[in-house]
Amino acid sequence: MDSKTEASITIDVPITREDPDTLGNIVKAGLLANPRTLPSKLFYDERGSTLFEQICELPEYYQTRTEHQLLVTWADEIVALSGAEELVELGSGAATKTRVLLDAMAQAEQLRYFVPFDVDETIVRRVSEELVNEYPGLQIHGVAGDFLVHLEHIPEGGQRLVVILGGTIGNLPAIAAEDFLTSVNTEMASGDFFLLGVQLITNPERLEAAYNDQKGITAKFNKNILRVLQTQLGAQCNPDNFDHVARYNPDAHRIEMWLRSAQDQTINIPSLDLSVPLKKGEEIRTELSAKFDRPLAENLLITSGFELVKWYTDSEQLISLALARKP
Repeated sequence: MDSKTEASITIDVPITREDPDTLGNIVKAGLLANPRTLPSKLFYDERGSTLFEQICELPEYYQTRTEHQLLVTWADEIVALSGAEELVELGSGAATKTRVLLDAMAQAEQLRYFVPFDVDETIVRRVSEELVNEYPGLQIHGVAGDFLVHLEHIPEGGQRLVVILGGTIGNLPAIAAEDFLTSVNTEMASGDFFLLGVQLITNPERLEAAYNDQKGITAKFNKNILRVLQTQLGAQCNPDNFDHVARYNPDAHRIEMWLRSAQDQTINIPSLDLSVPLKKGEEIRTELSAKFDRPLAENLLITSGFELVKWYTDSEQLISLALARKP
């Protein structure tokens, strides 16, 4: 990284200052709960981020390409309506779709500042270096942290557009999603805009196929949560002793991902003084992915303090972008 690039980038890493007991407490409580759970943020070490990038390219995973096309179609209007010179993305990942918004902002001569926020420090640094080379004059202030607990690390700025894409909001239970968006709203200034990507309720077979790809990439991604558990907490477990399961829950209108024990076994985490015996067939839930319709999404935004400005969706009603504003 040359000196010019280095001068254009600032990276905060609050995740390293998190009390290590916090993650342990979350993991311990989840594994002792009914149903047993593991926190989804454990998917995203460097390997997990790479696997998720591969998932987004799969033919079954319509979500990414459909949302990307929506952005291509409406980015100019979104940028014009928001008047934003700064873009903040929560859960930025590789920022593949974000470039559509950055392009629109650059073309409108509005692009000044970008804040990529992701739990994986490696990908935040990589994306930051890529983008300052792609967009001359762009200033980047990345945050490698958990946006559920580190929102205060978003730097203050001017007129901005805050975005959460990829259906990320669906990974939170309903009450947690409302609390989180309320916290996002609190961090924003009056007049700032917010763009929320949501995955819509559709045919259950199509939904389940998107999380059970034929190449087995999603299965590797799901099992990676156990590898991260080994790395971060010293867990004693074999990911190969688990099967990937993803199914649609019609009552909660969400996909649920699970790890199913393929045999009687025990997960031992000595650092937590924890032993979790599992019977063959017993499951651990690793992710929720809620699907929405317009009333559900609009109600979530309103109860979180936003007002809906525009609702964009594709012809098949698979994905929507909700453009909202903090009054």
